[in-house]
Amino acid sequence: MPDSDKYLTVTALTQYIKRKFDVDPYLGHVYLMGEISNFRLRPNAHQYFSLKDDKAKISAIMFKSAFSKVKFQPEEGMKVLVRGRVSLYESTGAYQIYVDSMEPDGLGSLYLAFEQLKQRLQKLGVFSQPKMPITKFPKKIAVVTSESGAVIHDIMTTVKRRYPIVQLVLFPAQVQGDAAAPAIVERLNQINAIGDFDTIIIGRGGGSIEDLWPFNEEIVAEAIVNSKIPVISSVGHETDTTIADLVADLRAPTPTAAAELATPVLRDVLTDIQKMEIRLETAQNKILDTYRDKIKNLAETGVLQHPERIYEVYLQKVDNLTTKLIQDTNNYVGRGKERLWNNENRLVQVSPQSQIKNYQARVANDFQRMARSTSALLSRQRSAFGKQVGSLDSLSPLKTLSRGYAVASDDDGKVLKDVSDYKVGKNVNLRVHNGSVKLVTKDISEEKDG
Repeated sequence: MPDSDKYLTVTALTQYIKRKFDVDPYLGHVYLMGEISNFRLRPNAHQYFSLKDDKAKISAIMFKSAFSKVKFQPEEGMKVLVRGRVSLYESTGAYQIYVDSMEPDGLGSLYLAFEQLKQRLQKLGVFSQPKMPITKFPKKIAVVTSESGAVIHDIMTTVKRRYPIVQLVLFPAQVQGDAAAPAIVERLNQINAIGDFDTIIIGRGGGSIEDLWPFNEEIVAEAIVNSKIPVISSVGHETDTTIADLVADLRAPTPTAAAELATPVLRDVLTDIQKMEIRLETAQNKILDTYRDKIKNLAETGVLQHPERIYEVYLQKVDNLTTKLIQDTNNYVGRGKERLWNNENRLVQVSPQSQIKNYQARVANDFQRMARSTSALLSRQRSAFGKQVGSLDSLSPLKTLSRGYAVASDDDGKVLKDVSDYKVGKNVNLRVHNGSVKLVTKDISEEKDG
């Protein structure tokens, strides 16, 4: 039987190999060049992918904290330079590289990130959106920059020289480093929340692409696009171009130029106002002279010299119309009287009085005939009624009762016809011709036939 102590478990072997990886100084700091494969972006999470060349492939993992420092967007098939450590994943026994940093092969990461963001914003149409016009005569200007740099000094000097009546308000913000982009966004949002500013100037002095990178962050571009107040961007030198410059409503090559674009020259404005006053006064006088000439010409017309002539024509028209109205009224009344007389004659000719007399005579005759017929009918009815009363009287029970007969009934009103209807001691009511008599039965005898 084999000795089991000589055999290792899979876990023990895996742990042993993993320790070999972890203590190897060459595998603790590995610089690797390869092509990204099996990459799928997981927002705000760890990234899992592979690195390969023509003959081999290795699994890779980049934790969220390390990936958040990558400025560009890794893509499938992109060649990159990574730094990390190689170790063993015990659950599968597969070795992999834990990536700490990543750079594109052949291009700087910041430049690549800049180009990627620029292309993404281009596809979204951000650069083609209409720009807000810069207020020509601002009252308040907000400046987002470092409070200790030369930018604010240049802007203040230029504004004081050109347009000293404007109110300049500094919103100090960090303009370099990892915390700069959130600080700039916070200031832009704060200015928009206040809302009474006419223009916003954001900027900083020159520097490397790393120094200017906060102005290439997407959150800064989004804050500028969403601003309700027009934004002038002045970042770096004239040859430097940032995403903030592209999305701003106006780009200035230098902070001094930004101040010049945001403000007019007060002296020139006053000169223009004076020129406009002169032109306005000249135009006004010309208009007044024109109206004076028109009034003078109208005053010399015959109508205004003799205004009573205006009414002469109207008075004559009124007289003519009055005369015509009287004539038309008389003619209308005359025609009305003539029609009335004609209608009266026709009514006399077709008068219904004779017909009414004839109908009255006929009604009188018909009434007499109806009266005679009614009297005869009533007489016949009375005679027939008398005969029927006599017949009914001869058949009336009361007539029989008047001859000495009576009708017997019990207390319930039942007529007692037979001997069997009578009970000894029971009441008997007798109906006679002029009243009723109440009796009590004492004895009952039945009369037999034969």
